[in-house]
Amino acid sequence: MAKKIIYWVSTGMLTLIMCFSVFNYFFNNDLIVGFFENMGYPTYLIYPLAIAKILGLIAVWGNFSKWLKEWAYAGFFFNTLLAFFAHYMVSDGEHMGAAIAIIAVLASYFTGKEVRP
Repeated sequence: MAKKIIYWVSTGMLTLIMCFSVFNYFFNNDLIVGFFENMGYPTYLIYPLAIAKILGLIAVWGNFSKWLKEWAYAGFFFNTLLAFFAHYMVSDGEHMGAAIAIIAVLASYFTGKEVRP
């Protein structure tokens, strides 16, 4: 029972974090462009990254195929890990949100393997 609760809470947190990110990518674009430029990332990645996050959430929640879900979790893991280090390296104070997202990704992934088929 505890694993089910951890799975649903962490998957919900992951979903909220990614939806917040996607919302900002589309509707607070000037702010996100500033973050990307400050970190030295190309700004043309903003919209494809937002779309990839939406597709990743669909893959996780849709439970279409294990292979697709594995790739979605891998994408979320690398995205949040790189976001953590990028924010940490530029010292903008936003790295804790990425750290929480990493924990949510890992908790959702590992408990989901046992809770959902």
